[in-house]
Amino acid sequence: MNLQQIIEKLNLTVLTEPRDFASIRPGGGYTSDLLSCVMAGAKSNHLWITLQAHLNIVAVAALLEVAAIIITENAQPDPATIAKANEQGVILLSTPKTTYEIDGKLWEMGIQTF
Repeated sequence: MNLQQIIEKLNLTVLTEPRDFASIRPGGGYTSDLLSCVMAGAKSNHLWITLQAHLNIVAVAALLEVAAIIITENAQPDPATIAKANEQGVILLSTPKTTYEIDGKLWEMGIQTF
């Protein structure tokens, strides 16, 4: 399943600049709000699901080369965070749904989260 399909099925809002989302195929997912846990457990080309929306998520995502960050529970990054994400090539997506709901829906779609 590609990122465009995930965005559509979960009704996610794209916060960063448009890209060819159909060419991105996440290999799995990781859910955590603790940056140290994400750095230790998330994998390249996986989705990162979190309710964190501050600037440091961009640095961690860029370091790990995640496919995208899904920010849950209506948490919204500030304009500086979005600008930095665009600069670093990090895709930010948002949803009003809870982290639990997103994890469950991704699992049902065949994207295993850890």
